[in-house]
Amino acid sequence: MRCPKCGAVEDKVIDSRASREGATIRRRRECLGCSFRFTTYEEIEKEGLMVIKRDGRREAFSREKLMAGLKKACQKRPVGNQVIEGIVDRIMNEVNEMYDHEVPWTDLGERVMRALRDLDEVAYVRFASVYRRFQEATEFVSEVRKLEGGT
Repeated sequence: MRCPKCGAVEDKVIDSRASREGATIRRRRECLGCSFRFTTYEEIEKEGLMVIKRDGRREAFSREKLMAGLKKACQKRPVGNQVIEGIVDRIMNEVNEMYDHEVPWTDLGERVMRALRDLDEVAYVRFASVYRRFQEATEFVSEVRKLEGGT
């Protein structure tokens, strides 16, 4: 691993832990050059699961992209990184069990929406506004009303 601070390639593993369901391993590392500590994740590489995008394009499924979307939705909310990582692990496991080669973007989006709806309503509405491409404020208000009604 290359140190994100100084770029050195020599490091040592300080701690290793399996994530939920053992799908990934979290490793804490320390750079031998500058002593900076950082976290890496190791996972089994599966044959390229592809996401069928809204416009029909196919794109390689990316854990990092899923994580980034959840972090963006949960920004400045009382949601810890471990909770987000747990959601990502769960969604990845579900998707890998259901699909062999291709997963529709709608399935991923709906799984994220369900997880966020149960976790944090503000994060849910943030994600929904991008996922559902709200064009007007009325669509936003309608989604909030659905949350209030429990629908």
